[in-house]
Amino acid sequence: MLLGWVSDEHFRPLAGVWVDVLNAQGEHVETLCAGATGGLWAELASGQYELVLAAPGMTPKRTTLRVPEEAPKNLRLISQTLYGYVWPKWVQGGQRARLCVHSPEQYHASLWRYGLHKQQVCNWGWFDEHAPGSELQQVPDGDWTQQPLNWGTLGYGGNVHSQWVQAPERSGLYYIHLRTPSGRELGMPWVVAPRAPEAPVAVLLSTLTWNAYNSFGGRSNYLHPEGLPSAPPVHARSEISFYTREPRTRYTVEHYPPLHFERPEPWNHVPLDHQAWEPIPGRNACHLAPAEWRLLAWLERQGVAYDTWADVQLHAGEMPLESYRVLVLGPHPEYWTESMYWRVKRWVWERGGRLIYLGGNGINCAVTLAEDLSWMQVLNGDQRRQWHQGIPSRFADRVEPEAALLGVMYDTRGVMTAAPYQVVQAKHWAFEGTGLKAGECFGRFSLHERVPGGASGHETDKRCRHSPPGTALLAKGTNPDQGGAEMIYYRTPSGGEVFAAGSITYVAALLVDPQVSQVTQNVFSRFLQG
Repeated sequence: MLLGWVSDEHFRPLAGVWVDVLNAQGEHVETLCAGATGGLWAELASGQYELVLAAPGMTPKRTTLRVPEEAPKNLRLISQTLYGYVWPKWVQGGQRARLCVHSPEQYHASLWRYGLHKQQVCNWGWFDEHAPGSELQQVPDGDWTQQPLNWGTLGYGGNVHSQWVQAPERSGLYYIHLRTPSGRELGMPWVVAPRAPEAPVAVLLSTLTWNAYNSFGGRSNYLHPEGLPSAPPVHARSEISFYTREPRTRYTVEHYPPLHFERPEPWNHVPLDHQAWEPIPGRNACHLAPAEWRLLAWLERQGVAYDTWADVQLHAGEMPLESYRVLVLGPHPEYWTESMYWRVKRWVWERGGRLIYLGGNGINCAVTLAEDLSWMQVLNGDQRRQWHQGIPSRFADRVEPEAALLGVMYDTRGVMTAAPYQVVQAKHWAFEGTGLKAGECFGRFSLHERVPGGASGHETDKRCRHSPPGTALLAKGTNPDQGGAEMIYYRTPSGGEVFAAGSITYVAALLVDPQVSQVTQNVFSRFLQG
C-alpha cells in the first residue's frame, strides 16, 4: 500500500526520510524509509497511526495518518535553514506585527528603512529559547500554500518571550534583517504606511504581485496554479505543467485555489550590505520588492517626498487616495483587484488625480481577496477561451482592458529583451533639459541583471484600441519585433493626467541613466504643480 509521499518546502521529493509508524496506543508498528519518489509503502491495517519523520538537514515532525481514508497523503518537511516573514506584511505606523522565523540556531533581528541609503531603525536583539532546535517551525501536510503557516504562535507568549514587533511611525519600505552565528542571513520586506497622509505622493507597493510569484510551499500563480498534484515531481523541467504545456495554454481552468500571504518570500531577500545603486541580482528580484526599493531610492535622491502603501491597503479602503496629488506604480503591478481599479480610475478621470506608471505588464490580471486579507485568489480564467474570444488580457476578461486607465497594455512582443528608448516627440515637456532630439536614443543604462540592455525591457506595454483618445506617444523602445515599450501621456477632462513608461526595466534605470532620471523628474515636477 502506498501511504504517501514525502516532500520539502519546495514540493521536491525527499528520498531517505526515516519514518517510525506508531499505532493508536503509541506502540511501534514499523519503520519505513522513503524511496526516490519520496514514496512510502507498507501494509497496514485500517486505523489511526502516528508517523514520526526525520532526515538529515530536515526538521523532524510528528503527524497522523488514517488508513485507508487518507492514504496516499502528501507529507511535508522543511529544511533546517533560515526562513521567515512578518505578519501582517503591511501595517500603518505604530501598529504591531508578529515576527515569524524558522531557524536552526539563535538569530539576531534588526529593522532597517530602505531609501537612498539603508537606515537602521531598531535593534531587536537575539532570539533563542533554551532547547536546541526550539526556533525551528513546522509546516502542515498537503498544500499549505492555501492556509496560514501560523509561525510564531506555538509556545510563544507572555511579555518576555514575545514575537511581537512594533512598526515605526515613518512610512516606508522596511526590511527586517536576520543573521545567525554561523553566517546565515535573511532580509524580509515590511510595508509601513502612514497613520495619515504626510506627503503629496503615494507609492503603491505591489504585494499582490510579490505573492503571485512566491512559490514557497511548491505553488505560485506559475508553478501548479491549479493546486499541487498528488505526487511531487521528480524532475521539474520534464514534469511540471508550466514547462510542458504550450505557453498559449498556460492557464487552462476557470477557477484556481487561493494563495496565502502568510508564508516566507525568499525571492524578496536583499543582503544587508547591498546598496541601492548596485546591480539587482537574481531572477525575481529585478521586478519585485528589491526593484521597488530602487524607485524609492531615486525619489529620495531627487528630493520627492512620498508615502508608501501596500496595494492590499488600497483594496481594503485604508488608503485615503483622495488626499494625494500623485499615485505612483512601480516596476510590475501585474495583479489588481477590481475595486482597486475602479477607485483609481474614478480618481484620475473624475477627480483630476495624477497617475505615474513606471512599470510594465501592469494590471494584467484580476484577483479577489479574503475578507481578512490573508489570501488572494487569482482570476486567470482559461486562456484558451480568452484567446478564442479575442480578450486582450486576463484583467479585461473580468473587468475591462487596463489600457483604459494606463494608456498602454502588455503584449508578448519584445518579451525578455531590453533596449534603449527612441525619442518620438522631442518638444514635449517630458524631455525638457535632456538635450534629446527626435530619433535619438536614451535609457542605455540599467541595474537590471536578469534582462540587461536598457530601460525598455523584460516585459513591455504598448498602445492599443482601448487606449484613451489623445494618448500621445513620447518615445518607443528599440526592442526587436516592434516590441519596444511605448512611453505615453494623456490628460482627462477632469484635469487628471497619466504618464506611463510601459517597461519593467524602467525603474532599474532611474539611478544610473541621467536622461531617464530627467524625464521622470519632469513628470513629477509637472504632476505636483497646482
